[in-house]
Amino acid sequence: MATRLKIGTRKSAMALAQTEEIARRLTAAVPGLDVEIVKFDTTGDLDQTSKLLPHGGKGGAFVAQIRAAVLSGELQAAMHSLKDMPGNEDTPGLVIGATLSRDPPSDALVLRDGVTLEALRQSRGKGFKIGTNAVRRAAYARRLFPDVEVIHFRGAADTRVRKLDNGEKQRLPDGGAVGPADALIMARSGLDRVGLASRIAYEFTPAEMLPAAGQGIVAVECAAQDWQTRKILSSIDDPAAHASADAEREVLWVLNGHCNSPVAGFSTIAGDQMSLTASVLDLSGNTIIEASRTGPANRPRELGRAVGLDLLAKGAAEIIERSRPR
Repeated sequence: MATRLKIGTRKSAMALAQTEEIARRLTAAVPGLDVEIVKFDTTGDLDQTSKLLPHGGKGGAFVAQIRAAVLSGELQAAMHSLKDMPGNEDTPGLVIGATLSRDPPSDALVLRDGVTLEALRQSRGKGFKIGTNAVRRAAYARRLFPDVEVIHFRGAADTRVRKLDNGEKQRLPDGGAVGPADALIMARSGLDRVGLASRIAYEFTPAEMLPAAGQGIVAVECAAQDWQTRKILSSIDDPAAHASADAEREVLWVLNGHCNSPVAGFSTIAGDQMSLTASVLDLSGNTIIEASRTGPANRPRELGRAVGLDLLAKGAAEIIERSRPR
């Protein structure tokens, strides 16, 4: 067995924290293994202004370069936040070799000084600006706070909070700017990872804001035919998180969504049963289609496929098509 494993990651504080956790678990599980962390400047990290769509969505912006390095043999593995991995397309030659146990999957509200949740709720968001780059979060924000202004807001987790606190505007590709933001909607797990959990003013329940498919799951990808690396990674794989990943990503596959589609999906496991809820929203947040099913936990893809087909039967394809960039 090889004693050295090179794993690629983005350079953000959160990505490095996740990759270091993988390295700790691997070296504890496989005696004599030397893990080298290789840092990448991805397109999405270098360009903090543009929306992600011109870079091919999150898949093009954050994972394409690292995936290419795995396929070329430069790396044995790559770390990804599962929600950043496109679910509507295959990457031939690669597989998810391991998923870590799931972190809290919920979304959280971060407020600038002087803003309160009560004020946001009482005003229905009128007069406030909420920053996010995720179309799903934007759609749910408009649903929860109908009069709020949602603004494009980019950056690593710690960078976004700093920009919020400093009252910085978000630069736009056309040379303009929006903001400053009064609040941000972010993944709770990301805030935890970078030591900013204390900034969480409110944690949304799944009923209020259904998480993105795979949110809170760290995935380790490797070459499909690299059986040695697959064996090493299997030593840290969490079966429950892996099953949830398979179910939720199957919904994305069935829907053939794109990076501008507000699609959400979240599953839980109790005993030998898995429950899965998924939704599709229009960009305004005014229309939401939701489907839920329960089935055997050892057949997650079948459950995800059934929920995805339920959504299509309710008209999800039309909503997704309307949100598709022209």
